[in-house]
Amino acid sequence: MHLAGYEWGDPSGAPVVCLHGVTGHGQRFEMLAERLPGRRVVGLDLRGHGHSGWEPPWGVAQHVADLVETAEQRGIGSADWVGHSFGGLLAAELAQARPDLVRRAVLLDPALHVDPAVAAGRADLTRPDASFADPDEAIEARLADGSVFTTPRAILEREMELHLERTEDGRHRFRYAPAAVIVAWSEMARPAPPLPGCPTLVVVGARSWLSVNVAPAANVQTVTVPGGHSVLWDDFDATAAAIASFLGP
Repeated sequence: MHLAGYEWGDPSGAPVVCLHGVTGHGQRFEMLAERLPGRRVVGLDLRGHGHSGWEPPWGVAQHVADLVETAEQRGIGSADWVGHSFGGLLAAELAQARPDLVRRAVLLDPALHVDPAVAAGRADLTRPDASFADPDEAIEARLADGSVFTTPRAILEREMELHLERTEDGRHRFRYAPAAVIVAWSEMARPAPPLPGCPTLVVVGARSWLSVNVAPAANVQTVTVPGGHSVLWDDFDATAAAIASFLGP
């Protein structure tokens, strides 16, 4: 599948391809693109999310195949890849399947492996219909669920503008297929893939619900930021600075 995507920066610049987590979308990387001048930054909507097709299968192998196809169709060869959470898992899997496509990898609080009991619990939370009367109700729900700590409200307002849509019953829902998210939680319960063999930066949220265990390696740098799992929301400045320093011009 050719995935929907969003591009910022210099079209002739070295590409940086960004992958979101299980309930996200490619436009979440808009702010990061502003911190990477001279680069061609591409944010992709994964299968089952945003404006890409929602049809199955939704497993890791299919996601990786979609990434390869989309990179080819967009004329992207060797690139730097940035992945958050499930997107970090996919970046690691892509680096194993097609190392020629991954020049450097940035893994943002990556869900390389989630304890099966935790993954099952997270999947169960996806089963009930999640809808909101308006964007403000959706923001309040996010602030109350304990997933973010210091995220500025302006970031959440932009998130609702980009990712929330009013559906036929008048309620507002996020643009993702719940079934695709449930399958992703199952995939994250598998054994973790190896970290990429290329230069790799891992950014970990100190207050994240996710345990990220990174074995020491000569090609791997680890940076810990104060907030939770959503490191680009809770700790945008620190995370963006670490990424920009690692990737360089």
